[in-house]
Amino acid sequence: IGYYYHNGKIIDDNNTLTSKEGYYETDSKVFYFKTDVVLVNPDQETYSDTLIYNTVNETAYFRGPTVIRGKEGLLYCEDGWYDTKNHLSKLVKKPTINQESQFLSSDSIMFDNLNNIGHAYGRVQILDTSMHVLIRGIIGEMWKTRGMAYVTDSATAISYDQFGDSLYISADTLWLFFDKNQKTKKILAYYNVRFFKQDMQGKCDSLAYSMEDSTIRLYYEPVLWSEKNQLTSDSMNIAIVNNQPDSLIMYNTAFIVMRDTTDSFNQIKGRDMVGYFSGNKLKSIVVDGNAQTVFFLRDDDNYLIGINKAESSTMQIRLENGKVKTVSYNEDAKETTYPPEKVPSEGKKLKGFNWYETLRPKDKLDIYRRN
Repeated sequence: IGYYYHNGKIIDDNNTLTSKEGYYETDSKVFYFKTDVVLVNPDQETYSDTLIYNTVNETAYFRGPTVIRGKEGLLYCEDGWYDTKNHLSKLVKKPTINQESQFLSSDSIMFDNLNNIGHAYGRVQILDTSMHVLIRGIIGEMWKTRGMAYVTDSATAISYDQFGDSLYISADTLWLFFDKNQKTKKILAYYNVRFFKQDMQGKCDSLAYSMEDSTIRLYYEPVLWSEKNQLTSDSMNIAIVNNQPDSLIMYNTAFIVMRDTTDSFNQIKGRDMVGYFSGNKLKSIVVDGNAQTVFFLRDDDNYLIGINKAESSTMQIRLENGKVKTVSYNEDAKETTYPPEKVPSEGKKLKGFNWYETLRPKDKLDIYRRN
């Protein structure tokens, strides 16, 4: 065994290692280094409190706070190893990878330095500070050169702002895609998607959130709730402006249900619809194709005085404080107001009516519910 106590240096073909203290076991061909350890090779630099280097397999094992600085980012952990021959790292105990505005952390991380691929296991977090996006899950991977990452198992995406009005999305799997500057440009959520925002909640099979045009796209039987309104269709596009819903397009079998009382509902149905928001409230609706409505008419004392049913090729509806204010029809409209007692219970609901209130996420934790 050989020792040194006052600054030593070890050099081979690809690596230079220095430390204040160290010793070498000749039988195992293993170096042990302590205090201010620095390992330098063409790909990266490693700084650690304690490092064990096996010259046979060319692997460095680090103990204590360790920083690995490479061409593409900064790695930190308090335990792990680095295979200098195959350029592979395993980081445990508070591991993080910092690449420009992105941060990856988890219980353990395997990192392929040559291909810039990180595999994360346990309490995974991917943070993009430039786009104010945080992704969480149990298992994740990130491909730096391909500009993409995914998280699965309790996968959650949070789009946050400085006012605390965040959008929370839960799904079986979340995919992130980055632009050339490594900023998040799109989030894809697959299967059992549920989301919560103070002014808007929803569920669907899959979702695409594009940061480039600030649009959320919902696919396969989406349900959207806004105040007392429930909106359904085959698919939807929601335009976001200043972190608030601005407009909404509903494609095919569009249906809006607005609760009137416990057992009565105002309804709007059509082929397609476009809705416009103001101050987080749905203010107007344009129905295009096969428009149908059922409205419960009430006097100033909230007493039911009639039920209005109408059909038209198109309609324009204006709302105020969540209630229908005016309705404009085409010339082909058929409109009739009936006394309440003249309308049977089945006539008070349009074909395709469903009320999904029990499925509505109540808060940011309720998005993990699967029924």
